[in-house]
Amino acid sequence: MKKLFFGLALAAGTLAFAQETTTNTSALKKDGQPVRFGIKAGGNSAYFSEQKFGMNSQKLGFHAGAFVNIPISKQFSLQPEVLYNQMGARDVISSTPIANGTVKVQDKVTMNYISVPLMVQMRPVDKFYIEAGPEFSYFINGKNKGDVTTTTTTGGITTTTTQSHTEDIDKDQINKFNFGLGLGLGYDITSNIGINARYVNSLTKIDKSRPAADNNNRVFQLGLNYKF
Repeated sequence: MKKLFFGLALAAGTLAFAQETTTNTSALKKDGQPVRFGIKAGGNSAYFSEQKFGMNSQKLGFHAGAFVNIPISKQFSLQPEVLYNQMGARDVISSTPIANGTVKVQDKVTMNYISVPLMVQMRPVDKFYIEAGPEFSYFINGKNKGDVTTTTTTGGITTTTTQSHTEDIDKDQINKFNFGLGLGLGYDITSNIGINARYVNSLTKIDKSRPAADNNNRVFQLGLNYKF
């Protein structure tokens, strides 16, 4: 945990240093746009690629962190971010046959990451922008919480028992690094406050033992940002 907080502090310090350095450089330009440092937070709605998109599969979570917006030209800017980012899914279902019946597991999965998006933003008008870019994430920890339902049939009589469970995700089974591509848009409500929506589709697999095509994260993000 100490390493996690140290890493976040180091990343935030790096962004602040980048802001100061780039601001000093921009001051030499007659038409230079200011570099803006900020914070952001909001809600996540995540699911796994193996699931059908719908309300039942969406796991609600949140994201929060810091960013620096570095203008490249009047219309384009680069925005690196460092975020605490929750992903996962709801209604993750598996079924295993046993003698005279089945065992069904239905879980809500929470997966916590440190994410570093690198977004390129384009502004067709002053207050509105669209963005796209890669996102690099590192898995911290996670949890499975749900029900195990056992159904057996003996002598024509069917018996069903349900037991709740909560367990930590085995880190050895999870791919620690997650790579995704993000696409989003945003609007500046004022010169300091803005709203942003983004979709991130991961390309790397979650479970090491399964193929990536049906085993990656997908997440919608909606949040507010504040620029200093």
